[in-house]
Formats: sequence, C-alpha cells, structure tokens
Amino acid sequence: MTRTTALPIPKAGAGVLDLLRQFRQDEAAADGYAAACLAKTRAVEPQLKAFEYLPTDTGRRPGALSGIPVGIKDIIATSDMPTTNGSPIYRDHIPAADAWVVERLRQLGATIFGKTVSTEFAWRHPGPTVNPWNSDHTPGGSSSGSAAAVAAGLVPLALGSQTLGSVIRPAAFNGIVGLKPSFGAIPRLGVHPLSPSLDHVGFFARRVDDVALALSLLAGTSDADLHGQPLPAFQVDLEHCIAPHDKPRLGIVRFEKFTRAEAAQQKVFKAAIARAREAGAVVEELPLAEFDAANWPAINTILSSEGAAIFGGLVARYPDRTSDQLKSQVERGKAVAAIDYLAAKAAQEKWRAELPKEMSGFDALLTLPAFGEAPHGLDFTGDAEYCAPWTLIGAPAVTLPAGFGPNGLPLGIQIVGRYREDLRVLRVAKWLEAALGFDPGIPKIMS
Repeated sequence: MTRTTALPIPKAGAGVLDLLRQFRQDEAAADGYAAACLAKTRAVEPQLKAFEYLPTDTGRRPGALSGIPVGIKDIIATSDMPTTNGSPIYRDHIPAADAWVVERLRQLGATIFGKTVSTEFAWRHPGPTVNPWNSDHTPGGSSSGSAAAVAAGLVPLALGSQTLGSVIRPAAFNGIVGLKPSFGAIPRLGVHPLSPSLDHVGFFARRVDDVALALSLLAGTSDADLHGQPLPAFQVDLEHCIAPHDKPRLGIVRFEKFTRAEAAQQKVFKAAIARAREAGAVVEELPLAEFDAANWPAINTILSSEGAAIFGGLVARYPDRTSDQLKSQVERGKAVAAIDYLAAKAAQEKWRAELPKEMSGFDALLTLPAFGEAPHGLDFTGDAEYCAPWTLIGAPAVTLPAGFGPNGLPLGIQIVGRYREDLRVLRVAKWLEAALGFDPGIPKIMS
C-alpha cells in the first residue's frame, strides 16, 4: 500500500465517519487503528469486563468499512470465534458459519473485534460488565458489553440486539447513540432468538451519522429470515453524511409512567424539549393513552410464550446451567393460553397499523429511553417499559445522550419514527443532536 505522511491515530472517541475520512488520507493510521484499540482494550478489560473474546487478528481488509473495528454481541454467530450466548452451555461453542450481519461486515472490510458480553440468551441474567462511567452501576442489558465498549472508546461501532429495550436503554445508560431499526431491517440469521416476533439487530456508536452509515450498509433481506419488510435503500455520503430534518414537528410522549421517572431524567427531558423548541421545532404533547395501557401486557405475553417455546427444552436438559431468570421466563410462557398469545399478536398488528395514524402531522416522537440513571449494582439491568412500545410494533428508535444525573451517569432521550421510516427518524435525530449540542466525552475512569 502507498503510505502518506503519518497523522496521529484518531482519538478513542472518534466516530466511524471521522475515522474513515482520516483513513482515506492516511493508510498508516488505518492499518494501526484496530491494533491500537486492542491494546487499549486489553489494558482496561480487567476492570470493564466488556468482552467474552478478543480478536487475534486485527489486520485490515479492503471495503467500505476497512480499518473499522466492530464489537459483536455474543449471541451473534462468528465462525472463527466462540459464541457463548452468555451461557455456560455454549462456553466453547464455535458456530459453523457467521451470522448474516457478520458475513456482511466482513464483506465490507470491517475488523470483527471480538465478542461483547451479553446477558444469558439476551434475557435478564447479567454478565460481569460494569458501567464505564461508574463501575458500581450496571451498563444495562442485554447488550451490556457492546454499549460499554463503545462508551469507553474501545470500538467506534458495535452490534447489539433488542427484544424489549436492549439497545436503546444501555445506550442511554452509557451516554452513546443507539439505533434500533425497524423490524425486518436486518436479517437475524445466526442471531440466537429470544422472541422471533420481537427480536431486532441494532447498533451502538458515538454519533447519529455513524449508526445511519451502519444501517445503510447492513440493511438487507434473507430468504432464511422472512420477517418484517425490507427498508427503502438510502446512502450516506462520507463527506456530508445525512441531511438533518430541519425544524421537525415532534410529538412529546410522556405516558402515565412519566411520574415514576427520576427527577434528573425529567429535567433533562424537559430541557431537551425546550432546546428543540428554541431551535425551531414544532412541539406538541401526544398522550397515546390507549397504546400506553396496551403495549406492556402484549409484549410480555408474546415474549414469554415464544421464549418458552425456544428455551423450554434447554432448561429441562440443563437445569444446573440455566439461570433462575430463564427458568422463570419459561414457566411464565408455559402458562400463557394460546388465545392470549393470539390476542397479543393481534394487538401488535393493530398498533403497527394504527400508530402512523396517531402520528399524523408529526415527523417523529420524543420520549424517554429509561426512567433515569443506570441502576446501582450489576444484578438488575434496568426497566424496559419506555422501550417496549416501539419494540412491540417494530418502529425505528434512536437514543441520544442528553445530560448527566446526580451520580455522574449519563441520561438520554429517545426519538421514535414510523415503521420503515428509518431515514426520517435518523434525520430528525441528527437535527436534535445538533440542537442539544451535548457531548458526554469518554469516561474518565477509562482514560
């Protein structure tokens, strides 16, 4: 390769597009970036515990994401690395083939940067990962390691999954950008299922443009995963990125549960609304009371029933190697009557069709991603009630960092769009990102 005059390797907090622009000017920096990330990861990993497995080869390959290290949640199959699914049952398991999304990343030249810690089968039994802002607090789950690794500046991009709130919530807890695309945007072939009617593949990064680029490159279809509908294709220009949606109309969705949110989270949310309004957005309250009441019972009925079908046999075969949380989930699912499951599925389809009508006149919704800061301790990864409505109907959702709470932990906001209007919600999120002007930086304990 022809090498130009060496520039400094980009700082740990550089975004994917920042790096690609620099790599285009300096191939030496591109060649060395993933190795530098690996060295930093090894230094902080004894404290952070974000990875189940680290790569042995960080060599660069050609492609649109050449030189970009990507963390892979450990329920997503990799043919050259163990995929444990967060379970001792799969401790030494190496899949025969890559997941669809991993194969696509390899084709794009990305460096598959190891496997990030997941809760057990992406459900509630946590792994050892700590929050990089305060190691006494959870990073959230189930995409614990992916969120923590991006927040700590170890990788600029990581894959996660969401069945309730496992991308949006940990992104908020760690002060980074999270994207849960529309249901069906990315094939889940090779991703261990939890609830096929609800499972999504998503992303963590530092900026909206970075998750937009990831989605533009990784959205696709597979005959082996006939779920949802494909997204309309779009491209992200390396220089100009995506265009912000100027002065959007925003529907403010608090839900009845807003009174349960921590005072600091309510304050950050209200401040974000004020800044959006000052920047020219049209902002109106949108109650969505019926949807508020209906979504939580429906999503839990679907998840419990489908989870029991998937994990019932596993729990029976390995009672000593499955958690009480997984056993309880299976028992709840076995108790769900078929008529109740079918009613929940009907509610899911109803609201997927109805919400675009409720959103008429709005470009996106603005709501909370969580009830406040990441909870203390590692046993509980946080409440997903603010994420569940949008997961149930498969609507695209983005988390933006928006402030800090009293314990020095990040707080975020959530932007939601209509099903399959992912580009629009990303453009609104980019406009809000600029309007907020908030950059949490890299956690000091990880510097």
